Amino acid sequence: MGIGFIQDKLEIKFLILYIAARVTEPLEPAAMQDLTMCDDGIDYFDYAECLNDLVKTEHLRVTEDGRYVITEKGLKNSQICESSLPYSVRQHSDKNIAAYNKEALRRAQVQSHVTERENGTYTVTLALRDDVDELMELRLMVADRTTADGLAQRFQQEPEKRPLYIHTKKMQKHRGSAAVLFCYFFFFLFLPSLGLPSRPIGACPLMAR
Repeated sequence: MGIGFIQDKLEIKFLILYIAARVTEPLEPAAMQDLTMCDDGIDYFDYAECLNDLVKTEHLRVTEDGRYVITEKGLKNSQICESSLPYSVRQHSDKNIAAYNKEALRRAQVQSHVTERENGTYTVTLALRDDVDELMELRLMVADRTTADGLAQRFQQEPEKRPLYIHTKKMQKHRGSAAVLFCYFFFFLFLPSLGLPSRPIGACPLMAR
């Protein structure tokens, strides 16, 4: 175990608020815990107590889906107290927060979900978004849940490793080319990598534009 720089519960609360003020989306409990437990001086039970205290004192609030988001009161007090955190802890937190926000941006831009159809098959919806609008969306009919989940997961995990991942600013300028590349990716690179036919059933509406 390394050296801990966090000395007491008050500093744990400062750290939680420091993190909540800098993430770009409300935090799930597991993400909040992972980002906060960045120092060997933090005990889990102390962390859990501090987190609950911050909710009770309205520095944080819990959303309907169980995520934590900072309030105006919490943001104000965080700005006042953040300098009390050890510099090394802030530096480590900044690195972790930057990585989290990068992943959150990717999740927002690259989306997938599976929907069961009335006839027992599944629809896999795969979409690309930017900060303003949806760039494109593709829906695939799949016969079984395992294949559907595999498509959705691979799309989330590997866009950077395929020709699909294009800077969104470039896509805004070349939407037609991006649409063709999007279909090319799925029908000639993505589907064959899963052992699926490389020819879609029916015409892709994006290719027809």
